[in-house]
Amino acid sequence: MLSPFEQAIILGILQGLTEFLPISSDGHLALAQMLLEVEGGGLTLSVLLHTGTLLATILYFRQRIAKVLLELWQHLRHGRLPAPTSPGWDAILVLVATVPTGLIGLALRDMVAQWTQEPLATGFGFIVTACLLTSTLWARPGTLVSPTLVGALVIGFAQGLAVAPGISRSGITIVTALWLGVRSERAFEFSMLMSVPAVAAAVLLELLEGESLDGHAFALASGAIVAFAVGLGALSLLRRVMAKGNLAWFALWVLPLALATLALAKAWPG
Repeated sequence: MLSPFEQAIILGILQGLTEFLPISSDGHLALAQMLLEVEGGGLTLSVLLHTGTLLATILYFRQRIAKVLLELWQHLRHGRLPAPTSPGWDAILVLVATVPTGLIGLALRDMVAQWTQEPLATGFGFIVTACLLTSTLWARPGTLVSPTLVGALVIGFAQGLAVAPGISRSGITIVTALWLGVRSERAFEFSMLMSVPAVAAAVLLELLEGESLDGHAFALASGAIVAFAVGLGALSLLRRVMAKGNLAWFALWVLPLALATLALAKAWPG
């Protein structure tokens, strides 16, 4: 039996790799928690590990985030919104996308806590992710620098669905943006930027509820640090993959994992 510290390190590595690569961090964490018999609420542990990758996102995109917020502030000071072609417009799009994400996340929150303990739900989520990744083989190269406001709503809705284990948040948002005609490098960037308020809100919600960490706060903090470090590397890798248009290759990992997870669901006791 692994110690809480060893469990947290393993989960931190998984979180760092799978939060950004389009293979579903929640799905991998759910499987790891079942197989390693991790105690405590799966959602709470997942959100704590997301803190590490949240900080990695902010650090990796720090220049873009600073530019977006600075321009937004300058425009708001003069009583107007940024132009759709300016960096500050990203803040408006992220805000629009966050609305459906938050509503879906709150509506499904109780069910997600149960789904993370069910291999069947996770397996079907992996299948959805594999299909989404494979679909990019037929998506035409995008020409848009940013999605429209309606497109941002659609991508935000997609991000909300990713609360289900096995459905990759980065995968479903990037694929949706690609099918909406957004250029690949911007689809990657927008997907990561819109994750910041969503994950931050989830972390804050968990902290406000004050759920117990069962005395393993140090172990979980160590896992978050590992997730942060590994996450930075995963972000760089995904950027290179997007530049080469090889997103569909990740389906070669996700689909076999989906089949294995469904087989586990049939054999899982209770």
